[in-house]
Amino acid sequence: MSSPTGPASGLPVRMPRPRQPGRHRRPEPLAAPEGAPALVLAVPGRPSAATRGLAEEVVSIARSELPGLDARIGYLDGDDTDFPTLQSVLTHAAEERTARFEQARAAGLDVKEPDGPVAVVVPLLAGPDSALLRQVRQAVMESRIAAELTDVLGPHPLLAEALHVRLSEAGLARADRARLFTVATAADGIILASVGGEEAVQAAGITGMLLAARLAVPVMAAALDQEGSIASVAEQLRSSGSQQLALAPYLIGPEIDATLIEEAAREAGCAAAEALGPYPAIGKLALAKYTTALGIAPPQPQGAPVR
Repeated sequence: MSSPTGPASGLPVRMPRPRQPGRHRRPEPLAAPEGAPALVLAVPGRPSAATRGLAEEVVSIARSELPGLDARIGYLDGDDTDFPTLQSVLTHAAEERTARFEQARAAGLDVKEPDGPVAVVVPLLAGPDSALLRQVRQAVMESRIAAELTDVLGPHPLLAEALHVRLSEAGLARADRARLFTVATAADGIILASVGGEEAVQAAGITGMLLAARLAVPVMAAALDQEGSIASVAEQLRSSGSQQLALAPYLIGPEIDATLIEEAAREAGCAAAEALGPYPAIGKLALAKYTTALGIAPPQPQGAPVR
């Protein structure tokens, strides 16, 4: 027989570990609230199998960070067969919410009629692009579904980290400044290529400053969709002493034809890194936009420290 202080046999008792006090305490795991709106990732550009794979990986990352998350993908230029349009995804989410409510009522459950947004729409864009954002807003309006539209993912330190990784993968930057080795092809000047005109260039410039701090080389933003912008920035960097340039796309990927990146690199006379793609930070930032919109935001994802 055991007592309140332990078993009568004298065997040790496995006691629950006390919660660690103070600011280093491990946070309680966050889960999506029951009945929370869906996170709908609005994917720009012409849909393809590669685009679908990228988007699915982004929402998979978001789901892994927030158990119970209802995450869906809507394509701005979808066909409603292989690639569902943003409008149809929003409509389907609304129909499912209504059906769940009616089934619960039919089962005799005392449930509150759902209100508030059906979905939170997160554009899969690193920076502002007025034309694409206008297309997202139009799709939401045409769906006639109550949905909240968030801002784009950047600027953010995690995007600077992602750019650093993509440059290092291409052999254009050291993976870690603290390690005692050199990269023979490391660039001494970076062109940060964005789309969306001057507004996008200014927003990319903020992330560019963070990237420059990580790499300790000058970084200047330029617009892929403005004629002469890439060549002009390349000339400015060379005039200031940079001899080995690299082009870093400040793009996730689907929003632009990949051949434009290749053409821009040729125009600047330098090598280019890959687009950001489904880097883990993209899924985390998409989720942060969603949770912030709902007021259930955990601590914002932070970039890795500069080393």
